[in-house]
Amino acid sequence: MQSLGVVLFAITYAVISARRLRWLPLDRPAGALLGAVACVATGAVGTSEALAAIDGATLLLLFGVMGMGAFLARDGFFEDAERWLVARARTPARLLGWVVWGAGGLSALITNDAVCVLVAPLLVRMIQRHRLPALPFLLALSTAANTGSVATLVGNPQNMLCGLLGELPFGIFLLHMAPVAVIGLAIDHALLWLLFRGVLAERGLEAADSEPVASHGRWWITVAVLGATSIAYVVGAPLAWTAVSGFALLTVLHRTDTRALWSTIDWSLLVFFAGLFVVVQALVDSGAPAWVFARVPLQVEAGDPAGLLASAGIFVAGSNLVSNVPFILVVRQPLEALADPTLAWELLAMSSTFAGNLTLLGSVANVIVAEAGREVGGIGFFSFLRIGVPLTLLTTLAGVGWLLLVT
Repeated sequence: MQSLGVVLFAITYAVISARRLRWLPLDRPAGALLGAVACVATGAVGTSEALAAIDGATLLLLFGVMGMGAFLARDGFFEDAERWLVARARTPARLLGWVVWGAGGLSALITNDAVCVLVAPLLVRMIQRHRLPALPFLLALSTAANTGSVATLVGNPQNMLCGLLGELPFGIFLLHMAPVAVIGLAIDHALLWLLFRGVLAERGLEAADSEPVASHGRWWITVAVLGATSIAYVVGAPLAWTAVSGFALLTVLHRTDTRALWSTIDWSLLVFFAGLFVVVQALVDSGAPAWVFARVPLQVEAGDPAGLLASAGIFVAGSNLVSNVPFILVVRQPLEALADPTLAWELLAMSSTFAGNLTLLGSVANVIVAEAGREVGGIGFFSFLRIGVPLTLLTTLAGVGWLLLVT
């Protein structure tokens, strides 16, 4: 086992895990890029191998899904959704339910991170305008976006990776994971209601101080294209090129100047992923993952509850230890060596997704909501644990149980 790749991975992970270092103000994408360059410069990974390690299909898929999500926000979908929700909810408790199920359902189509980026500012405004208790609604958005995203292969970055690396059929994955998402959202809704039923029942939904922002009213075009791409996924069309085709089609159908659109794409996320691919390749080449999994072997077989639970526990712990996306890249080779790699990839996608709800730092979506909600109190680390620990345990157990039934 070579130590160079391990050391560079550890340093890169430390940099991207820190908010910002005072002596070196790097964000997560810059940290991943610096780590990738260091791996190539030191010879931990060759130049050709580094380029080959960058999975273009994953980056293309992320780009296409983010682009369609940007059109949805530009069309005013979320402004109309706010108006519709407030008119029908009438009480904070009902509104909380709409946030849980709405965020969970939408994240399955445009990714959990995109949902949180687009919805969090509107949710904060709704909290202020209607004098709502902030914490339950902020927690509802972050945890539901994570939970609901397990339903599809485009629901979050880790699912995209599992789908592409494990060559998982979109339709089969949807059949297996959509029920898990529904069960998970029901658990999430129930836990939030139990924890906050007192503050939610104190009063009705207060009237707004001002009218909500007007929308452009053309979001139905984007929704139609999202629906068409989902159908294409199910019938077996390539995920990456289908998503990009949907984005390209929207640029034509909207007949608007696209120059303002490019600034709404999260390019830094693409840089982050590209850098991680290279850094993780250096770690794999070091032999460290093979050494670890030779001593802690994975056991994923249909009809083996103990093996599935143990492996799910390893996946949840690993996803929180080194973050879910790097962990998926690290565990790729051990999964491919299993007798039933398809089940293993599905279990990994589910477990790494639910692992994002364990702590405030377990998912980028959580951090996005916490940062956006700072002006209304934000989310504390231990406040998040109150919902995160039981939610992660219960949803993971439920997901394992469901997989045992359907495989």
